[in-house]
Amino acid sequence: MLRIRLWRMGKKHQPSYRIVVMDSRSSRDGGYIEQLGLYNPRTEPATIELNTEKAAEWIKNGAQPSEPVSRMLRNLGVLEKA
Repeated sequence: MLRIRLWRMGKKHQPSYRIVVMDSRSSRDGGYIEQLGLYNPRTEPATIELNTEKAAEWIKNGAQPSEPVSRMLRNLGVLEKA
């Protein structure tokens, strides 16, 4: 099954994340299929850059978002589109 989830980047204690589509069985930092956006929790407020059209398309095709990504998508209104 495909998941939309966070892929960790950055140095120790300075995380930033990519929002990616990947196989649910792969590790957190394993290879991904497509990058949908970026998430930086260290800025005030947290920065979310997301290609909402691609995210909605992947959800329509059966990709399941993880819990943190699901909250982001709900706040941005993407889940209502899909």
